[in-house]
Amino acid sequence: MNTPLAERYAAVRHRLETAVRRAGRAPADVTLVAVSKYHPAEAVAAVAALGQRDFGENYVQEALQKQEALAGEDILWHCIGHVQSRKAKDVAGRFALIHTVDSEKLAHNLHKALWRPEDDTCPVVQDVLLQVNIGEEVQKSGIDAAETARLAETVLQLPTLRLCGLMCLPPFFDDGEAARPFFAALRKLRDDLELSLGVPLPHLSMGMSGDFEQAVEEGATIVRVGTDIFGPRPPRP
Repeated sequence: MNTPLAERYAAVRHRLETAVRRAGRAPADVTLVAVSKYHPAEAVAAVAALGQRDFGENYVQEALQKQEALAGEDILWHCIGHVQSRKAKDVAGRFALIHTVDSEKLAHNLHKALWRPEDDTCPVVQDVLLQVNIGEEVQKSGIDAAETARLAETVLQLPTLRLCGLMCLPPFFDDGEAARPFFAALRKLRDDLELSLGVPLPHLSMGMSGDFEQAVEEGATIVRVGTDIFGPRPPRP
């Protein structure tokens, strides 16, 4: 059925495929995460029926409610919002990828939530990204670029966590070209970390509705798109 939601989703897929081709990359190189913040589980199910598998949620409680409501769907859930350290136990092991690890305390609390001290095992390994405050904005979460290596070394020492790369929320611009330098800076930071740490960091989560084409051209492997798929966000419940 050709609904407005289906039309918006198709338009985003077309934009993404065009950007990937223009960058000389393969379609499999970039994952689209549909950000369903504030939108009902029914809307998520409708987009999943169109073939979308990866969905991002900003708020832990909202995410857990949708996971329960859509337990029968083939969905990979991404935690893309700030996680308070005391909430680590609520997210650890419940998401395919946590994009927003930004402190040693959060990393250690995620580890504690997954580790079984009685037999020194970790039945679940949680994939994580480090959130970098690439624009040095005081109002945003994320670790300073200069501190990223230290946090990465901490995460690499925790057997329950698998460090997969970096994530950023650059300063908001209507013009995606203005965001491009921040995407390039995150890519360089990732590349430098791979060299200094000697480990692969395959993922760069960067780019949203207004700038994901530029993010793809600068090396994004994950883009997070909400409004251009689901439409304007309803008020917070």
